[in-house]
Amino acid sequence: MATIRFGFRRLNFHLLRRSFLLLKLTAFVIAVLLFCEFLIYYLVIVWCNWPEIKTPAHDSERETLEPVLKAMFLADTHLLGEVRGHWLDKLRREWQMERAFQTALWLLRPEVVFILGDIFDEGKWSSPQAWADDVERFQKMFRHPPHVQLKVVVGNHDIGFHYQMSTYRIKRFEKIFNPERLFSWKGINFVMVNSIALEGDGCNICSEAEAELIEISHKLNCSLKQEQHSRRCEDGQPLPASAPVLLQHFPLYRRSDANCSGDDAAPPEERGIPFRERYDALSREASQKLLWWLRPRLVLSGHTHSACEVLHGAGIPELSVPSFSWRNRNNPSFIMGSMTPMDYALAKCYLPCEDTVLITYCGAAGFLVVRILVHFGLLASPSPFGWKLLRKFKTSWWSSGSKALTGGMAQKH
Repeated sequence: MATIRFGFRRLNFHLLRRSFLLLKLTAFVIAVLLFCEFLIYYLVIVWCNWPEIKTPAHDSERETLEPVLKAMFLADTHLLGEVRGHWLDKLRREWQMERAFQTALWLLRPEVVFILGDIFDEGKWSSPQAWADDVERFQKMFRHPPHVQLKVVVGNHDIGFHYQMSTYRIKRFEKIFNPERLFSWKGINFVMVNSIALEGDGCNICSEAEAELIEISHKLNCSLKQEQHSRRCEDGQPLPASAPVLLQHFPLYRRSDANCSGDDAAPPEERGIPFRERYDALSREASQKLLWWLRPRLVLSGHTHSACEVLHGAGIPELSVPSFSWRNRNNPSFIMGSMTPMDYALAKCYLPCEDTVLITYCGAAGFLVVRILVHFGLLASPSPFGWKLLRKFKTSWWSSGSKALTGGMAQKH
């Protein structure tokens, strides 16, 4: 009878021990998942801060600060479609973008967010049903409170390159995103350009796009009182007297990324590859037209998936915004801009690296395997070996320290 009781106790002890192990392993897995899929975004983005800008405006008696607009700029989200998009790839990369965007909204509280084209990966050929599905996923991922405005610039993957572009695809895109060519807020003018339509070959879409830009140019000139006597300045609501910020998908013409640098620039082996006009960047002619018509104080673009800073003309800066997706970069980022009508300051905010998350998962998986093998006796526990090494190290350290101390005292005497 005593033997049976002992057997039951031993069995219960083993079951309890296994249950406790299972509980610990489950808690460990949940902790790793929470860290890699939620907490890591907060731990990384919390270090991002809005750049400070102070542009005092003098009145007769006191100095006041102009209101500052907090704007986020991101690019090339490339939501995968039904043709080239694997379900696991969609799940992994789209979850990353959703968590990054929602965390940035919660921590940084921007007033307006601009996405600089290539929202979708297959908008240039997707069917009506596939387009509707992609739009629904985008609206879920990039949901935002009513007080935050979301502005979108069209990219070549949304409507196709010039030879693929059609009125149908443009209207389909504009029906969802209702893009404004000219957007003004807090005294700041933003001009959003369909850079795919700046081919310069006289096609109907291109002609309409250029006519719109010329009209915007006249309005901006009127606001800066450069066309005071023009009849066009008499009609319509005047714009803020501020040089615009130009937003587009294609970068302005540059030979290559050879002069670009930084952690999120193109890889060194790719920087010297020449850019093709109308494919990798706008043509020289289109770039000169935009700079002449709009006279921007700052240009922001996407398309290259990598960061780059260049100066155009009389020192007009352009910043290429890297891709927001792990699918295109291991270290995605976005731009934070503090803006006033006369000045601006920009800062970059990096997202978690994909490698960091993968290494964390691999390390956790290795720990689980070792822990399970040790529990079932298939692998010797590393703990005794570790304690032996520690005791050996302490002994040798104490011995060498004693000798050094004795030698030092002998030298003194």
